Amino acid sequence: MASASRKEILGKVYKMIPPMLESFHKGQLGRVGVIGGSEDYTGAPYFSAMASAKLGCDMSHVICEPGAGAVIKTYSPNLMVHPYMRQQKNISEKESIDSVAEEVVGMLSRLHVVVIGPGLGRDQAMQETCVRVIKEARKQNIPFVLDADGLYIAQTQPDLVQGYNNCILTPNVVEFGRLAKSKGIDVSEGDPTQMCSKLAKAFGGVTIIQKGGKDYISNGEHTLVSEGEGGLKRSGGQGDTLTGSLGTLLAYRKAYHDKIWDHDNSLSEMETLALAAFGGSAITRECSRLAFAQKGRALQAGDLTEHVHQAFLNTIGDPSEQK
Repeated sequence: MASASRKEILGKVYKMIPPMLESFHKGQLGRVGVIGGSEDYTGAPYFSAMASAKLGCDMSHVICEPGAGAVIKTYSPNLMVHPYMRQQKNISEKESIDSVAEEVVGMLSRLHVVVIGPGLGRDQAMQETCVRVIKEARKQNIPFVLDADGLYIAQTQPDLVQGYNNCILTPNVVEFGRLAKSKGIDVSEGDPTQMCSKLAKAFGGVTIIQKGGKDYISNGEHTLVSEGEGGLKRSGGQGDTLTGSLGTLLAYRKAYHDKIWDHDNSLSEMETLALAAFGGSAITRECSRLAFAQKGRALQAGDLTEHVHQAFLNTIGDPSEQK
């Protein structure tokens, strides 16, 4: 797949997208949970969950701090907001990290995919809760995406994700450097186009999207380069559209392998993981391009949200619209 053209790769992503059928029932096209949202950061989990919803998942959840939850509920009534997370200072006498984590982990049976990190912060209780979620997600073989302060967990406790090839890490240039350092890799040495592959291999085959002018996507064995045109404004929060898009595409991947519709079943699980990563990157870059064309230097992260569906149509296309 490494030598395949962008058109060929997106054609394969297209095969993984469920058509819209009358026979489907609520929840089959994806139940995605975004875990994050602290008192200081309420935008990131919203942008991630809304991207997931706009790309077509049936149920988009945000699991966050109560203070964040009250705010996020005012952003949109379309998201299901669960104020189960706790920062250390907000754990009551009747609560503990154990009881908080138990409630959050209890959500996993209701979800197909988990996105961990948007607006999470570095609070010890929030981080520890996510550590337990990662451990349980691995036990249940639930795919997860790590971004932002979720990546801090992978950086400080790399064994938590080591060898779990059902997850995607989405580091920017600074986060990539920190992850590389945790594995003893010097990013200033060697071919920069090989760094993503090198780090993915060091993590035992996890899939990494190294965000940049081009996005390098690798599991250590195969590398794809996503270089669709994006916008020129680098506002904070655009990566949240990526994580939400990945969440829905990973849910579609599950629907594909569960064969909830008739298809030729020609794509392997490792291939579809790479395809979900490439598709998420392509959609986000196209969102950025569309939003920048409209807003220019005034572009903000929230401007990408409204373009998610059009970006999907432009890059991948909708099987339901092909007669």
